[in-house]
Parts: sequence; structure tokens; C-alpha cells
Amino acid sequence: MRKLIQGIIDFRKTRTEESRALFEKLAHGQSPEVLFIGCSDSRVVPEHFASANPGEIFILRNVGNLIPPAASSDRDSSAPAAVEFSVLSLKVSDIIVCGHSECGAMEALAHGVETLSCPHLKSWLKYGEKSLDKIREGLSLNPSLSEHNQISQVNVLQQMEHVVSYPFIRERLQKKELRIHGWWLDIARADVYCYEPGPNQFILIDEQEAKRILERMG
Repeated sequence: MRKLIQGIIDFRKTRTEESRALFEKLAHGQSPEVLFIGCSDSRVVPEHFASANPGEIFILRNVGNLIPPAASSDRDSSAPAAVEFSVLSLKVSDIIVCGHSECGAMEALAHGVETLSCPHLKSWLKYGEKSLDKIREGLSLNPSLSEHNQISQVNVLQQMEHVVSYPFIRERLQKKELRIHGWWLDIARADVYCYEPGPNQFILIDEQEAKRILERMG
């Protein structure tokens, strides 16, 4: 807490005129192009690894970067509300579902949620159980990874399916007004990977991969 308080003081002292102008502009509204669905893990900071400024990313973070499918949205409406707002009101053009290595939520799934002493967490993690099932049934995008990291990668694709289960998402995808991407952050290497359907793998976003992504976007 001491570090955060000092950080606020340092921020006030080092604000540039350009920074002040940006925040004055943002006070009148936001128009992010991207909804980023990520984990609450303190090591996952999209503004840092994507070099983004305030106002550029609408961020939804929760344990395990999970999205309840449309059929379950009445029971857990917080995450779907953020997706709905970003798409219908802010009109984002891209949605990124981003998992990460060494995710505690994925480790809990691998070890069995019945071992957890947190009832709310145990209930929430049910939205990741299909990812675990797929791994246990033999699906793997990268067999060299530990089981919980394999679950994490498959979970990105599973949550993308959950996002697409909403009619307003499918409508905009069909109209080509929206794109959905799967990313995975390797924390130890500080590398970000993008899921590519062709090879069915997460590919490192280096300059070559970035060029391919941007060319597809047109």
C-alpha cells in the first residue's frame, strides 16, 4: 500500500502536458477499440505488455479469464454485462481473450476444485471445467507444456466459444463488425502468443506474426 500511495505522488509530479491533455480528453468519454478479457492475476497487465495508453483498452478481468456462456448468464451476469456494454455501447471492433502461464485458476482445475476452501471460487470455476475435460480427453495444443498450462491454452479457445454463444456477438461477427482473438501470455518469458487456427497452435507474436495478423485485419 505504501508503494501505491507514493506512486500517486510520483505520478502527480511527473505528469507531462501531453498526459494532462489526454486525461482532459478522456474525461468527456471513452472510445476503446478493443475489449480485453484477461485474468485477475496481478502479473497480467495488458497496458504494460501491449504498450497501451489510458482509454485504448476496455478491460474485463476475473479469476481464470472466464465468461459464462449465454445459457448461464442470468446466474453470473457481471462478465456478460461488461461484454455487452463494450460491444453494444462502446462498439469495440475486437475482442481479445487472453490466458496466461502458471494460472492459479487452471492449477485449481487440474488439482480438483473440490479441494478448494473458497465456495464462491469453486462455483465460478465451473466455467472452466470444459477446458479441463478436453485436456483429459486427449486434446492438447502444446504437449510440451505442463498440464495446467495446457488447460490454460485450451481455456482461451473455450472462453472464445462462450463469448460467441451470445446472439449479439454472433450478429456482429456475421456482419464483419467484430473480430475475436485468442492470446496467451508466457509470464516467465514475457512473450505473448496468438492462436492460429491453421496449425492449431499459439504462435509467438513477433514481427512476422504481427504482420500476418495485421494483414488479415485489412
